[in-house]
Parts: sequence; C-alpha cells; structure tokens
Amino acid sequence: MRRPSHVVEDQSEAIAFLADPRSHGGASVTRVDTHGAVVILVGERALKLKRAVRFPYMDFSTVELRRRACEAEVRLNLRTAPGLYLGTQPIVRAASGALAVGGVGETVDWVVVMRRFDQSLLFDRLAKRGALDANLMTELTDAILRFHESAERRPDQGNAADFARVIADNDQGLREAGECFPPDAVARLRTTSDAALERVRPLLESRRVRGLVRHCHGDLHLRNICSIDGRPVLFDAIEFNERLSCIDVLYDLAFLLMDLDRLGLRKFANLVLNRYFSEGTRFDGLGDLSGLATLPLFLSARAAVRAVVGVAMASAQSDALASRQLLAEVKPYLGLALQYAAPHAPRLVAIGGLSGSGKSTLAREAAPSIDPAPGAIVLRSDVIRKQLIGVAPLERLGPEAYTAEITERVYTTLAVRAREALAAGHAVVTDAVYARPEERRSIEAVASGCGVRFDGLWLEAPSEVLTSRITGRHNDASDATVAVLHRQLQYSLGPMRWGKIDVGGTLPEALELVRSRLGIAGATH
Repeated sequence: MRRPSHVVEDQSEAIAFLADPRSHGGASVTRVDTHGAVVILVGERALKLKRAVRFPYMDFSTVELRRRACEAEVRLNLRTAPGLYLGTQPIVRAASGALAVGGVGETVDWVVVMRRFDQSLLFDRLAKRGALDANLMTELTDAILRFHESAERRPDQGNAADFARVIADNDQGLREAGECFPPDAVARLRTTSDAALERVRPLLESRRVRGLVRHCHGDLHLRNICSIDGRPVLFDAIEFNERLSCIDVLYDLAFLLMDLDRLGLRKFANLVLNRYFSEGTRFDGLGDLSGLATLPLFLSARAAVRAVVGVAMASAQSDALASRQLLAEVKPYLGLALQYAAPHAPRLVAIGGLSGSGKSTLAREAAPSIDPAPGAIVLRSDVIRKQLIGVAPLERLGPEAYTAEITERVYTTLAVRAREALAAGHAVVTDAVYARPEERRSIEAVASGCGVRFDGLWLEAPSEVLTSRITGRHNDASDATVAVLHRQLQYSLGPMRWGKIDVGGTLPEALELVRSRLGIAGATH
C-alpha cells in the first residue's frame, strides 16, 4: 500500500517489533493507531511511538524531533495525570541487530512509557454506553477549572492572528480531504469563520492581555479524559505545537463542549458550561461572561479541527474497515461547524415562584434546549447570594444574609450578569423568587435594554406540595425552610404579568408546560 504523503520515514520495523508479543515475553498486545502515534498496550504498560509524520501543525519527521516530543509529552501531562506518565525510553538496536526498549545500542526511535488503564473508562466510551452522570461531569469541570487556574499565562501566544491561522489550517485540511466534504460548504465555513473572527477580534485581544491565554491542554475531548479511581483525569495534552496549546481557556473548554454536544449530550455540555462560569467567579477572569461571545467561533473551529484530524486518523489505520468507519464518523462535523458559526439570537427567560416551586430544577432542565449551543446560562439567586458573601454554595446562611440590603445586591448582580451574557450573544435563564413587582420589572428591563425576547414564568403549586418539596431537599444551595415559605405565602405579589404555570404535578409534567410556553423542544439526554 502506498505510504501517505505526510509520512516521511519508514517505521515499520519498529512498529512490528513493538506489536510483537515475543518482544514482551509473550504477553498479549493491543495496538491503537492515531494519526500521530502508534500505542502498544501490553501488561501494565502503554508504549507510545510518535509516527514519523510532517503536517503543517505537527512535525515528527526526525528521531531527534520525536525524542523532544516524547519528553515534552511527559513533562506537560504530569500537570494533570502524574500517575499515568512514567517517562521515556529509547528503542535501540543492539550489536546483534535486534531491537529493544531501553538498554545499550544505536537509538532508532523513542517511546513514551505510561501506566496502562482500563480503556473502557475513557470518557468517550462511558458516553457511548450512557455511563456519564451529572456528578462525574461536575467533578470534571472542577478539575478543568483547577488546571486552567494553575496553567502558565502565555500572553505571547493566542492573539487574533494566531486564530486566523487556525481557521486557515482547517480550511486547507478540509479542502485537501477531497470528496469527504462538499467544496461549497467548506468555502461557506471559511467565509463565516473569517467574519466571526472579525467580530470578536477586540475581545480575543482583551482576553489575551488579561491573562486568559494560558498553556492549556489543547486537545480536551472525551477520548483524552479517563476515570481513574473514580475521578476524571485529563491526559494526552498537546506537546508538539505551542500554538495549539497556548490558547484561550474557553477555546480549550470548547473542545469538550463540542464533543458532548455532537454525541447528543447537550444536557451535560450545558452543565459543564454553567459550572465553569459559575465556579469560575472564584478564579481570576475564568467566570467572565463576556467571553461567551467567543463560543460560536470556538465551537465551530473545534468541530472543523475534529473533521480534519479524523480524516488523517482514517488514513493512518492499518485496517480498511476501520478507516471507512472513521471517515463516516467525521463527515457530519462540517455541518456541525457551520451550525455553530451561525448561532440563534439570544433570549432571556426569568423563572419566579415561591420556595419549593421547582424553579432551579426547571431552569436547569430547560436551559440545554435554549439556543445558542450548548444552551442557556443559568443564573440562580441562591448561588449568587453565597458568592457575594464568600461562602460555598452548600454552606447554610442565617437570617443576617437575607437583609433587604443584601437581597437588593443579589437582584442587582443577577441583572448585571444577565446583561453581560446577553450582550455576548448568549441566552440566559434567571432563577429567583421575584415576589416583588420591582424585581420583575428590573429583569424585564434587562431584556428590553438588550433588545432580546423576554419570557417571564411564574410557578404555582399548592402550599402542601411546596412544603413537601422543601422538607425533601438535600445538597441544595437554597436556605429556604418551611418557616420561610409560610412568610412568603403572605406576600402581596402585585400585578402578575408573567405567564402562570401550575407545577403541582410531576417534574416531567411541569417541564413539558415550561417547554411549551417557551416554544422549545425536549432537551437532549
């Protein structure tokens, strides 16, 4: 078979040696091929050989370049996966002519040595068998936040010109893929992407100057995340090109969001997005809602990257059937990239009601179905109150945290953050009691000022239902008690212009009523 043009050296001898069970004392061997590496799984180890390839974005064309890349891979991945990366070893040719991993002889290549883990615990496999859950996704988001906060600031990288090159590289890769992608669609993506970049160019520069370009992971999709000892671990960060890893933190996150969305897991993508921005307020700049304006471009670029890399991976497969299957999987990415690049207009939904009416649950469940991708930002008054006071979301607050002055600050902050997200082109769902007419008018004014559609929903249920829900709560940010509810039941709500929804039944029934009122389809699972 003819060698692909990007392969610049014959490594067949080294690959055959690594894949031969006799090289490992007869142990069973599993081989995994990617466009940039051959991974050999044997015993308790994984040996990763860099392919002798030269792409515009990745050059492993010499033994020396591969050595440096192996060492860089170990160094960078020790940041997030110290228990996985064990070091590097040369492949040497002994005096007898035989190859060996380590030892004395002429160095013919290099491998990264890793601790082997259960491949079924890769997040892409967990996703495909429905084994991801909200708790795991929350832990993953927190791990990403910690990593982004500690990652080296790189203001020398990640400017708008660098991102223009990402767009150009994607365009070139899509065009070179031949019949895989329709030329007119490829050209349309280039035009749309260039226009999107011009719109956010000042924001990209501002974020770079403010330290939000950092030495990130660079390849943060589900296949590069695994569950080890029940905790999410990020591995296989990009080591071969700083232009692809020293990037805006939201461009790093966008790969994960896109990957979840394309698998029909927008509910989890929305959870990750909201957790990142909510918890990101504790870190320098990570919770800045103005950054949402970059998401359409970032998501689109990530889908295009996946299309280009997928074609390269297909050409690297030793099995023809596997190659055809990969090509079939990557073709939809171009349509996804075009979809992200032309987002829906933002809108504002405010959900009010007394304690126990299910505001937070319904806001969380409805948000993934409210475009743009991957669903609306949810702003919850209970969480904002805890943030303003400086305590964790689940820490209980006393009456001193519920004075009129603090409550006014909560509603003011809620409105300010909603305005920031809407101005960035993203949809918002706010969740608060909204018992006072002036509180409702204030959030309505935010939508009017931003020129977006507004929907106000008022949730109602019998007092005994509200009481039952409050007493059944656990691990929730709300501090409401039955006594608080009894006080709320005495409120004079004033004129109620918001749409009233009876939520006294089951959650699915209430959610269907909310979706119907908002004109949105059912959320993806």
